[in-house]
Amino acid sequence: MAKNSKFYPVVLAGGRGTRFWPLSRKKRAKQLLALDGKQTMIQQTVARLLPLAPARQFWIITNDDLRPAILRQLPKLPRQQTIAEPVGRNTAPAIGLAAFLLLGEHPDAVIGMFPSDHIIGDAKKYRETLKRGVEIAGAGENIVVLGVRPNRPETGYGYIEVGHASGGHALRVRRFTEKPNPQMAAEFVAAGTFYWNSGMFLWSARTLVSALREHLPRTASLLEQIAATHGTAKFNATFRKLYPKCENISIDYAVLEPRSAKGEQAGKIFCLPADFGWNDLGSWTALHEHHTAKSKTSPGEGNIIQSEAFFILNSSGNYIHSPGKFVAAVGVHDLVVVDTPDALLITTRQQAQDVGKVVKHLDGKKMHKLV
Repeated sequence: MAKNSKFYPVVLAGGRGTRFWPLSRKKRAKQLLALDGKQTMIQQTVARLLPLAPARQFWIITNDDLRPAILRQLPKLPRQQTIAEPVGRNTAPAIGLAAFLLLGEHPDAVIGMFPSDHIIGDAKKYRETLKRGVEIAGAGENIVVLGVRPNRPETGYGYIEVGHASGGHALRVRRFTEKPNPQMAAEFVAAGTFYWNSGMFLWSARTLVSALREHLPRTASLLEQIAATHGTAKFNATFRKLYPKCENISIDYAVLEPRSAKGEQAGKIFCLPADFGWNDLGSWTALHEHHTAKSKTSPGEGNIIQSEAFFILNSSGNYIHSPGKFVAAVGVHDLVVVDTPDALLITTRQQAQDVGKVVKHLDGKKMHKLV
């Protein structure tokens, strides 16, 4: 598959991955872990995209804690294009910064926004979908989102309502709804015209900058001032001074929801179905489900044990991570156990979504060595 000279992947890698504590820490977050194979999550993300764009066109947005490790893990990418936010400001300022940085030299650049920690089942089909998305995004003031067909009324994802197809398999977007309540989510799934928002978007630098100026003018002005100093001695100081003043808001809330609510503009937002196998690995429970599906274990067993050796008796549905130790699981079910040199997590798969609360507790107690 030929590389596209106009396609610029922007990988967002600033998250802490608190729901994967105690493995995920400030300086070794989820995206830097090898949760699914030998490569880390961010290495897999970049490797999937390299057939579409040369390494010189990649940008990574991260933070000061993670930047050194990312540079070590991705040595072939331009160091100066791995940018550390002085403070997290969510996805709108992060992707907006990349758009303003590219606008001056590459106004026709098509930017792809990609989380750094997703799993993709069929990489070839994934790239074919992205190639189509780049064509649509580069053909005008179009925004393209990759949507996942929902299989349950999940309340942790945003939803995309689609209308009729336009130009092949692209679906016109009617509206975005962020994280609905359980009743609304069930209605969306039953309707059959909704997709989960995967968090992967495509648009030209020009289109994104225009959208930010319209819907987020104060932040757009700050980002423009920062980008104007890029490549000069003033950049770092300007970045650290102005970026914290940007609004802390996602691109979904800032641009996509208000733009899709406008009739004429809504016709310029398209959804491409993500029919290539997708998992955002949002928790230890999701990781257990992913590994169970891969290993094709019996539903009555479903134990995923990551250790040197283990013994299992009358136990099922457990995820146990304890490398370097012998693990014995006797008469236990649906547990998550994660053992590290300085911390031990024990929870149930049903409660694994609450692991992030442990990190909040540790932050509050100023137990910084554990986060």
